[in-house]
Amino acid sequence: MRKLIFAINTTLDGCCDHTKQMADEETHEYFTHLMREADLQVFGRKTYELMVPFWPEVAKNQSMTKASNEFARAFDSVKKVVFSRSLDSVEDRNTRIVRTDLRDEIVKLKQEQGKNILVGGVSVASQIIELGLADEYIFVVSPIIAGEGTRLLEGVRLRESLKLKLVDSKVSKSGCVALRYTKQ
Repeated sequence: MRKLIFAINTTLDGCCDHTKQMADEETHEYFTHLMREADLQVFGRKTYELMVPFWPEVAKNQSMTKASNEFARAFDSVKKVVFSRSLDSVEDRNTRIVRTDLRDEIVKLKQEQGKNILVGGVSVASQIIELGLADEYIFVVSPIIAGEGTRLLEGVRLRESLKLKLVDSKVSKSGCVALRYTKQ
């Protein structure tokens, strides 16, 4: 069975609004490595629209730093599933829209042959966490206090606390800390 990994950038105060922080080179390298270990990414509409068409354009034009360009190429090559009731079409060549039950679709995707599945963003990820379908959790924490913005796991309702075990941590030169957890 494939692993579903929730991975997200956040600030010290739990803000995961990309207008409040920018990923540095090492963070892009870290997420590029994660994407190379995956063959599918899962998003909601908002996160998808944040990422596309920006990253596919960077992949095409190679218009940023080396690490950002590599991230863009990795992002562009991975298949994507977007859960949305409002999107009529997608711009990305290897993306499909799913309108069916999130739980059923994620269970089906996890049972397929393949590499890891990455999920990012807040809305769909929160639902996946509530349903207990995430196998690993990766938080890349930037040394920033944003003060406002979309909050990590805001609105997640669990019947009981989810206990996690730290399995890896990395500190970048800029002070970002990548924390990788599995369920206990």
